[in-house]
Amino acid sequence: MSTGNKSETAIRLLVENWAEAVRNKDLAGILAHHDEDIIMYDVPEPFQSKGIESYIKTWDTYYAWSQNNLGIFDIRELHITAGEDVAYCCAAMRCAGVDENNEDEFLDFRLTIGFKKIDDQWWFMHEHHSLPAI
Repeated sequence: MSTGNKSETAIRLLVENWAEAVRNKDLAGILAHHDEDIIMYDVPEPFQSKGIESYIKTWDTYYAWSQNNLGIFDIRELHITAGEDVAYCCAAMRCAGVDENNEDEFLDFRLTIGFKKIDDQWWFMHEHHSLPAI
């Protein structure tokens, strides 16, 4: 197996484990391999979160919205590009929550993650969640 394939396999596992942790409301699993200086751009406010403490706070917002449909946080399509020490992936995702009338709401969104390899381990350095423009 080439280095690229090993890296792609490792990153795929990190992303799949992260998504499973989100479905299971497992904050330790969500944070695993997230760098202390992560930067995230998200759909709801805050638009930008800098650092792990700000990143952690965004999950309160997500879980308040997803309360009736916890367990839907699905990777529909995942593409990975990996070099020696930097990589990124992009994905089509789906999650579910409730709208202002407490009705089920399904949300298709895009995900981009930037990774950096530090001491032979891949770390989430950047996340970007976005919605298609209407």
